[in-house]
Amino acid sequence: MSTETTTSADTAAALVVPAARLAVDTLAPHINRAMSALDAASRKVSLEAPLLELVRARASQLNGCAYCVDTHSKDARDGGESERRLYALPVWRETPFFTARERAALALTEAATRLTDGGVSDDVFGEAAAHFTETELAELIWTITVINAWNRLGATARPWSLD
Repeated sequence: MSTETTTSADTAAALVVPAARLAVDTLAPHINRAMSALDAASRKVSLEAPLLELVRARASQLNGCAYCVDTHSKDARDGGESERRLYALPVWRETPFFTARERAALALTEAATRLTDGGVSDDVFGEAAAHFTETELAELIWTITVINAWNRLGATARPWSLD
């Protein structure tokens, strides 16, 4: 199976389009339905939608899931997020564009996504706990967990194409 295909764009340049690897969603529809239900449940939370899209986009960047980076960046823009903050998301620590609450959420997202780097430290967890109620923190952890699961499907099987 080819790993990439080339298609013509409206310009003279050609785009390289990574080929899908495995349609995990259609090959195991019962698991896909369960994952979609978990995703839907993780969206019925008290946390603000713009924060959740930043979390989803950042985890997707770290996990190398192109489809999810594209989807959640677009969802964030559609929800009113500024281009400037989205462009700065990979370097959020070095910018003044994010609130203390957002920074705590992004730090927790990075730690929970990069578990092989030593896990989530007490400091990172404590900072998040200082900015979120226990219920909000639980919802945030579930959101991070769900996006990481989607990212692993997307980065591994590449079942969805970018438009």
